Amino acid sequence: MSTMRAVRAHSRGGPEQLMYEQAPRPEPGPGEVLVAVKAASITPGELTWGATWTHNPDGSGPERTPIIPSHESSGVVAACGAGVESPAEGEAVYGLIPFTRDGAAAEYVTLPAAVVAAKPTTVDHDHTAALPLAALTAWQALVDHADLQAGQQVLVQGGAGGVGNFVVQIAAGLGARVSATASAADLDFVKGLGAEQVIDYAHDRFEDQVRDVDVVVDLVGGSTLSRSWSVLKPGGILVGIAAPPDQQEAAQHGARGVFFVVEPEQKALRSIAELVDSGRLKPVVDRVLPLAETRAGYEALETAKRRGKIVIHVAD
Repeated sequence: MSTMRAVRAHSRGGPEQLMYEQAPRPEPGPGEVLVAVKAASITPGELTWGATWTHNPDGSGPERTPIIPSHESSGVVAACGAGVESPAEGEAVYGLIPFTRDGAAAEYVTLPAAVVAAKPTTVDHDHTAALPLAALTAWQALVDHADLQAGQQVLVQGGAGGVGNFVVQIAAGLGARVSATASAADLDFVKGLGAEQVIDYAHDRFEDQVRDVDVVVDLVGGSTLSRSWSVLKPGGILVGIAAPPDQQEAAQHGARGVFFVVEPEQKALRSIAELVDSGRLKPVVDRVLPLAETRAGYEALETAKRRGKIVIHVAD
């Protein structure tokens, strides 16, 4: 049996369960590709998701330990399973790995060919790995759920965060007028992402700064989500990513409220790659760690303030 270096958890828990060790190298099944991972990135809360530990999205059923974490990957196709015509062996690809499968904190990973896309050509694997989950979440919020149109006004609650910075960039890249909330330390950073207006949420009420907004994307939740209804125009939409919007409040304000969980999507990844290669979208990386230090990366997610993604560099 072929083996590889990987980071695995043999029991459910947090970063303390992660071990850097030898593991069996997976083989691609029908419709799958084997990717030689060059870089992966990690997500806050990933080790608390039920889907990380079982075969079902809702976390039910028997556990599938040991698991390999990190569901965002960039690498090169090493082999193709039966029936796969594209991508071809040797092609550089990136993608979001379904949450009920082993992730990319390893030298190799298998995933359905239908959910990977050619990586952007203008950035390296480390920066590409920062894209799949966060940029797909932003794209699906704005395009699939809000049907954003050029010229519309968007308010991003939490514009400096791992997903928020992509919401700002993609909305601006699609021709929207973007306002965002952020901390005082992040005002210039968010403005540099393409926001026309950035509001210091600790000192200014966003309700006093914006009105008649077409789309609110909320990454904060709590009272910020509830207060956001007041700035929407009639018929506007509030897309909740941190928490589900209250449907009674939506009805009272003549607006719509949507909550969703990101899904792997090849077509959207292709559009995201085009935005990157055209210069309208820039992956933001906080730090890059070697595979052997993946555990430290997950610990940093819980303790350190970050600007952008923590990326795991697997191979040159």
